[in-house]
Amino acid sequence: MKKLLEKIDNKNIPHHVAIIMDGSGRWAKKRGRLRSFGYKSSLKSVRESLNACKELGIPYITLYVFSSENWMRPKKEIDKLMNLFHSNLKSSLEEIHENNLKIITIGEIKKFSKTIQDDLNFFVNKTKNNTSGTLILALSYGSREEILRATKKIVKKVCNNESSLRDLNSSFFKDHLYTKDLPDVDLIIRTSGEKRISNFLLWQSAYAELYFTKILWPDFRKKDFFKAIINYQKRDRRFGNVK
Repeated sequence: MKKLLEKIDNKNIPHHVAIIMDGSGRWAKKRGRLRSFGYKSSLKSVRESLNACKELGIPYITLYVFSSENWMRPKKEIDKLMNLFHSNLKSSLEEIHENNLKIITIGEIKKFSKTIQDDLNFFVNKTKNNTSGTLILALSYGSREEILRATKKIVKKVCNNESSLRDLNSSFFKDHLYTKDLPDVDLIIRTSGEKRISNFLLWQSAYAELYFTKILWPDFRKKDFFKAIINYQKRDRRFGNVK
């Protein structure tokens, strides 16, 4: 671990890291267990990633917890996921609060049960003044839906003469996204070996670096996070310019 840390340039730390936490179901299947066992076992990976961010001074991390497409899974699996999510929600968010992290949610939270919504809203409010970093939970989130939602809000404003087409630019559009107050993503990490971003932060990751690892999410540890940062620091980020 120490050798990995020595390879990291503290002057080139990403400002915002997003993680597609993939492979929990396959991890459980390999062990002859239900998919829910994989999701439950992934909590340690979340802690390790948050600790890595704290250690490196990364101020923003977004976790792709539940996508809008995940609702299409069998009802039995969704019910187990929701029960598991709710049973771990309070203890996990309390631990996050104790670490002085601010919690933000993005996505169609209203699709969750009222109990889950209430708990999420409670911790969002409880942690709003925390200063060690910001954890963004993408819940019932889909980037296409987010962009469509923003477009509808802008069209409505134009139709009501609250805005005009002259106002429309990238900054104005961003102000209508879930992530309007957040910086763009610098690095997206996806576990499990899949090489796609699956409708995740399409607008926000326009210039993000992509890092794919074959490690299944429940096995992802702090050292693996550090390896992703080392790989990121080898990239030549030009944002369309020429150095």
